[in-house]
Amino acid sequence: MQLCSASTGLPQTPNMAEKSIGVMIVDDSAVVRQVVSQALENASGVEVIATASDPLFALTKMQQRWPDVIVLDIEMPRMDGVSFLKKIMAERPTPVVICSSLAETGAKATIEALEAGAVSIITKPKIGLKSFLEDSANDIVQAVRSAARANLRALRASGVARPAPKLSADAILPAGNAMAITTDLVVAIGTSTGGTQALEYLLTRLPANAPGMVVVQHMPEKFTGMFAQRLDSLCQVKVSEAKDGDRVLQGRVLIAPGARHMLLQRSGAQYRVEVVDGPLVNRHKPSVDVLFRSVARFAGANALGVIMTGMGDDGARGLKEMHDGGAATVAQDEASSVVFGMPKEAIKLGAADQVLPLSGIPQAILNFARTRQ
Repeated sequence: MQLCSASTGLPQTPNMAEKSIGVMIVDDSAVVRQVVSQALENASGVEVIATASDPLFALTKMQQRWPDVIVLDIEMPRMDGVSFLKKIMAERPTPVVICSSLAETGAKATIEALEAGAVSIITKPKIGLKSFLEDSANDIVQAVRSAARANLRALRASGVARPAPKLSADAILPAGNAMAITTDLVVAIGTSTGGTQALEYLLTRLPANAPGMVVVQHMPEKFTGMFAQRLDSLCQVKVSEAKDGDRVLQGRVLIAPGARHMLLQRSGAQYRVEVVDGPLVNRHKPSVDVLFRSVARFAGANALGVIMTGMGDDGARGLKEMHDGGAATVAQDEASSVVFGMPKEAIKLGAADQVLPLSGIPQAILNFARTRQ
């Protein structure tokens, strides 16, 4: 868990065995405040220190005790969640988990919140809210625990999961030998917590003729389309949410859609993506392991694999398969990662040829394209 010093604004790391994670819930829905509070209070090492129906009430309570993590709604009276988040990040950066509606309007505002520094998203429906939140109690606890461990220095510069079996990429695509080298190149990127900011940093530093890229960012349905649109407005490369059959082309970035797996396929010397349904893999859909395995199988030495900031180990084994199949591989380093989970596990497996700070990854992609041409 990381806190921010009142005097310096820099993260500090107390002993989590000695102190619980103090959480504030800011949501105008009494049902959300009640159910989320109950879920967190039932978890060990987590304490709900306050709730508030809007940001102005929250600011008053935060003067008495500053939370370690804030669970924040977007649409609220008197001050919206994004404005409140920007104020917090400017004055005293604190891990924030957004609790947002799945509606399109909510998705757009949530993407803005992620860009402003929120760590992750809890989605909520408009109908059946209470039962949904009760069923998602483990996910809520996991999101808060992950946020408490976030590296806010990296964020500014750039748990308990639901009880389901942890499937491997075998559930979607069996392992196989890499196909022969062609002239087309593919860069495959996988990331999770902190990845929205990391991807913006990375992609805005690439030229329009960068090699074709396929990306899995752990993000719910409806949010990936908004995220891709935002990146497309900022980048020289063309960014879009992937559709089944899309070509992987130079200067094009395909983002896997939320709630679908994305795989690379090959037709002759050309690469396309396949977007499919299926079970959660490593408790994620889309899964980085699924993408990386398909790239290992169908691109081999034509590919570069990049695993970046994120909690858990999704993508670690897939990157090892890419490495063993002749692909170049890169893992983001600990200092620049918001959460050093996925890269750490890949490094432990010996999957990474290079361990680089986020600032070094754009050049690594361009070097790969130059040396493989």
